[in-house]
Amino acid sequence: MTFCDSLPFGRALVVTAAFALLTAGCASTPPESQDKPGGRSFTVAAAGDVLIHPELVEQAAEDAERTGKGQAGLDFGPLMAGVKPVISKADLAICHMETPVGKPRGPFQGYPEFLVPPQILTTLKDVGYDTCSTASNHTYDHGLKAVRRTLDTMDRVGLGHAGSARTPEEAEKINIRDVRGVKVAHLAYSWESFLNPTPQKERWAFNRVSTDAVKKAEARARQQGAEVVILSLHWGLEHYNEPSVPQIELAERITEQTGVDLVIGHHAHVVQPIQKINGTWVAFGLGNQVARHSSPSGLTEEGAIGWFEFRETASGWNVSARYRTTLVDIPPETEPGEKLPAGAVEEHRLVDVRQALDEPGDLTPERLARYRLAAERTRGFLFNRGAPGGDGLAELSLKD
Repeated sequence: MTFCDSLPFGRALVVTAAFALLTAGCASTPPESQDKPGGRSFTVAAAGDVLIHPELVEQAAEDAERTGKGQAGLDFGPLMAGVKPVISKADLAICHMETPVGKPRGPFQGYPEFLVPPQILTTLKDVGYDTCSTASNHTYDHGLKAVRRTLDTMDRVGLGHAGSARTPEEAEKINIRDVRGVKVAHLAYSWESFLNPTPQKERWAFNRVSTDAVKKAEARARQQGAEVVILSLHWGLEHYNEPSVPQIELAERITEQTGVDLVIGHHAHVVQPIQKINGTWVAFGLGNQVARHSSPSGLTEEGAIGWFEFRETASGWNVSARYRTTLVDIPPETEPGEKLPAGAVEEHRLVDVRQALDEPGDLTPERLARYRLAAERTRGFLFNRGAPGGDGLAELSLKD
């Protein structure tokens, strides 16, 4: 799953990035236009990686036995239910499906060549997601057959998709959706995987990121009537909370040389900043939406849902940015027959952190302290390139 090797400068980039952080974060942005009287508006929710590790499959099996729901003995509904109030409230909700799916009864695989239960796609739709990016360094883990199976399943459950394709003809198509009367295009690109590179004869099956590729796709989207273009990027260095130099440089090029209206980033598995660059919001990395790494770091369980409100102006769109912190609760490891401590996490669950803090119920002081840490740490990482200043990034309240 690591992709550091795919970047020529590797981890040494982090040192160089320090200078870039001091300069790029201070760049001025053009003044925003006033909202258009009677203009259209819509909201977008976007989140990070959906990465179904074996422990989450085991949790879905336990939940299916208890609920009697799901398919083929797996129910991911209880795992994901915590974010439904946020995701379902958006006019357009975009997820990132990191991996290909297998058959409902398996076999399934974890890292490094994922093949996960297709039941997760039904749950993503039920939670409120409308469309997903499918371009990642794991897209081609099990070849074109798995790419096709994944997209076929997404079609069946009603999820849109961008970033991979079943045929050369489909690779040229643009995912355009009508969102409250606005035609919104969703594009998705990723760095190539060195573990499972796409064969030359099937390179059309997977979107590789480059500024030129994004330019051409945006032009096709605009020609087809898209009024807003949203770009998902699978990029950067894993487990670094600061964007790498290539990320920053690509963000500068895309926001300067294209008309893309919003950039959504993932792959790092930890939260990275949200920043306005050349007048365009760039979420460098939203962390994991849901995952259970073999060695949880604390940071890999934390994530953010980006919330973006588009308002029509006389010259385009004003976009405001909010966020909502999430956390994957992970039960402590125990020996066979050993009981969990009172108040300990008992199940893998995706938690809306603000909701938990506002309505703690009978949560223990230890659990609340963990949620406060996630909220404060996520806020720090998101704001680390100046967004809470003139750019106006703030936490989302569902009461707004």
